[in-house]
Amino acid sequence: MTAADRFSGKTALVTGAGGGFGRAISARLAAGGAQVALLDRDRSAAEETARIIEEDGGTATVFGVDLTDPDAVDDAVFGTVKAYGGLHICVNNAGIGGEMSLLADYPLEAWRQVVDVNLNSVFYCLQSQLRAMTSGAAPAGGAIVNIASIMSTVAMANISAYVASKHAVLGLTRAAALEYGPSGIRVNAVGPSFSRVGFTAEKIDDDRQWEAMAAQHPLGRTATPQDVATAVTQLVSDEAAYITGQLHLVDGGYTLH
Repeated sequence: MTAADRFSGKTALVTGAGGGFGRAISARLAAGGAQVALLDRDRSAAEETARIIEEDGGTATVFGVDLTDPDAVDDAVFGTVKAYGGLHICVNNAGIGGEMSLLADYPLEAWRQVVDVNLNSVFYCLQSQLRAMTSGAAPAGGAIVNIASIMSTVAMANISAYVASKHAVLGLTRAAALEYGPSGIRVNAVGPSFSRVGFTAEKIDDDRQWEAMAAQHPLGRTATPQDVATAVTQLVSDEAAYITGQLHLVDGGYTLH
């Protein structure tokens, strides 16, 4: 099997597919032969990802969807099944950073928003995805990766909502892996380190701060979208057929400190 047909005949679904990690993951899956459903609240960003995939000869369908709405999630997941005839790979990548504040002062609305996007939406996605994967007449099977974080295992001051939500995503991943392993569905998590994309790049735009952050990693740099996409595609491939319920850190050694 070549890299170009690694996922041939499979349908993949990626949330937060409009940029950063989601775009890199979607493009990598499509390059491996998967037909990819691109879910994002920002439909135009997802359409740009689709354009990149299609220019490279791949196949993609866009769903503009608010992932904090369980009915909308269900429509997109089963819309994917209707469009492509099945669902084999899911990557729940969408997330936000939230406010930066001491815990005692953390705004309640900001807390609710982070938990809603980073945790509740993953729960809604897993519910729909697992139903889709187990609803066919053929034996169930599939692979799901939830994008967690290094903050699933460590903590940092002033981002309590983010830390709590990412710890919870890891717990949800392990619970799903335990429950659906007998159905042949593997569920894992990938924990990226700091990366200069998405909400992190928006919050930190000082080159000196990024240089200082890179120095905290034994490998001397922060993560790239391609680093994360490589880990994800490995975990959803048949090469990882005996791996489930695990957190795969992509952190350049950051958590070794």
